[in-house]
Amino acid sequence: MEARIMKERGKAREMKSLTLAYMGDAVYEKYVREHLINRGKVKVQELHSLAIRYVKADAQANALKNWLAQGILTAEEEQVAKRGRNAKSGSVPKSTSVQTYRYSTAFEALIGYLYLDGQTKRLEELMSLAMTNVEKGVDKP
Repeated sequence: MEARIMKERGKAREMKSLTLAYMGDAVYEKYVREHLINRGKVKVQELHSLAIRYVKADAQANALKNWLAQGILTAEEEQVAKRGRNAKSGSVPKSTSVQTYRYSTAFEALIGYLYLDGQTKRLEELMSLAMTNVEKGVDKP
């Protein structure tokens, strides 16, 4: 997956966190869908049900918390995630806590950042770790 929006590497650092999260949400959804299809899931209803496990705020927040606890992220990635976590979005879904929502926004901001910055290899590493977290039922850092 190649980012076509950013003409110059480094521009992603200048973007607002919620803009990064907006892109990260779409990128992560695409990775999840491809992952499930590659695992041989083809029925749309089954794909949708499985995808929810991956894209829900709890799963995203827990993936980021695990990465932070394990020291997997670089200092730059931690900074992007922190900016995303502290971004004020104006609303929080009723189905999750404020803290979980902020961490899931941070997760999406980091994914968006890596994508827009053209760091495809690193993005794929983290996506693989996120998929593994969900599949192993890792729900706490």
